[in-house]
Amino acid sequence: MREKVEEILNQIRPSLQADGGDVELVDVKDGVVKLRLKGACAGCPMSQMTLAFGIERVLKEKVPEIKKVEPV
Repeated sequence: MREKVEEILNQIRPSLQADGGDVELVDVKDGVVKLRLKGACAGCPMSQMTLAFGIERVLKEKVPEIKKVEPV
């Protein structure tokens, strides 16, 4: 599952990088994906929206086994 998540993040990453941010996969365990937002995303007030309605939505859509995405 980790490989699938990393592959999807690689598709999302250019959009984040265009705004000066990035995302790092920290862990995948029991359907929970742990991510670290970096760069401009780390301090952005909209980062939780990006995580929940952007990254999490896409990951769950493409990998149904994912239960939730958590920031670390």
